[in-house]
Amino acid sequence: MRKYEIMYILNSSLEEAARQNTIETLHAIITNDGGTIEKVDEWGMKEFAYRIEDMTKGYYMVVTFSAEKEAVAELDRICRINQNVVRHLIVNLEEK
Repeated sequence: MRKYEIMYILNSSLEEAARQNTIETLHAIITNDGGTIEKVDEWGMKEFAYRIEDMTKGYYMVVTFSAEKEAVAELDRICRINQNVVRHLIVNLEEK
């Protein structure tokens, strides 16, 4: 397993319950395939530097985890199609 970090921004108009459900769904993708979540850092609601899809704010999350490449590919796929995720970026922490 390799170590990764994902930063994703959730839609600011989500209610607390819907936001927590989306977070749990994304984290379950990692843990269901045998990965482990090492650190979850909720940055909270932040202003964007520029408008994204007519939004000016988003809820920022940074997660450090270890997983196989299949789980990372599935997480990337789900983040792309989930309408609650505005933007995401997955970084391999072991590459130099």
